[in-house]
Amino acid sequence: MFKKTVTSQIVFLIILFLLSSCHTSYNRLLKSDDYERMFQKSFEYYEDEDYVRAGTLFERVIPVYRGTREAARLNYYQASSFFKRGDYILASHHFDTFIRDFPNSEYTQDAFFMRAYCNYQLSPRPSLDQTPTRRAIDQFQMYIRRYPSSERVAEAQDYIEELREKLIEKSYISARLYFDMEDYRAAIVALKNSLKEYPETKYREDILFLILESSYLLARNSVPDRQIERYRATLEEYYVFSEEYPESGHLRDARRYYENSVEALEALTGEEYIVVNN
Repeated sequence: MFKKTVTSQIVFLIILFLLSSCHTSYNRLLKSDDYERMFQKSFEYYEDEDYVRAGTLFERVIPVYRGTREAARLNYYQASSFFKRGDYILASHHFDTFIRDFPNSEYTQDAFFMRAYCNYQLSPRPSLDQTPTRRAIDQFQMYIRRYPSSERVAEAQDYIEELREKLIEKSYISARLYFDMEDYRAAIVALKNSLKEYPETKYREDILFLILESSYLLARNSVPDRQIERYRATLEEYYVFSEEYPESGHLRDARRYYENSVEALEALTGEEYIVVNN
């Protein structure tokens, strides 16, 4: 037991010594003017997955190698080191700079993809601002247009589809918020805009029903002078909804809004309305 304890302590001290030695060696190199050695060690650290030290050394040597054949490689790996560290904002910035500064490099195609992928990683949950999501979609589309024969086109298209679904959900959530706030006029506008922008949305049935419900509630809560036109609008929304979704689980409520609107119109106008059976 004593021997095992001593052996473990010796191993620990050796490891501690090696780490301390490496740290001292790195700091000494960082303070030196041996840029050739920095160049070599930057890639060694990168291969060893020590992306912080690699990135620091890349930053030191890039100005020295500007204009040389190694410049593109250094700049690409610097951007990649930020990505490997999970710093997608800086990685995106550096890939973007790389594309501008080295448009014909062997690394440019990958930089186009990685720039988009960084923004894919930055895309937040649907309830938050979707600026990175839209940026990622635009950049993946740019990649596909520029490199239509790339083996990563299908991958880019999958990311675009995933991101687009997030925008669809964001659009629905934002429009639904007006309804939840009982701002029915704004809800109708927002819900119709959502359908116009994303007609294939998986929320289409719910949106059409919410438009109908918002239209009915807006009419019911309006001043008498506006009720007639708004109840008539409710009837139109019912026809649209019931025709497209005749088997909907919302149909019972939809029918109630329709019949209540007919009764209200007959009371307001003194006219008899023909009640449809659908």
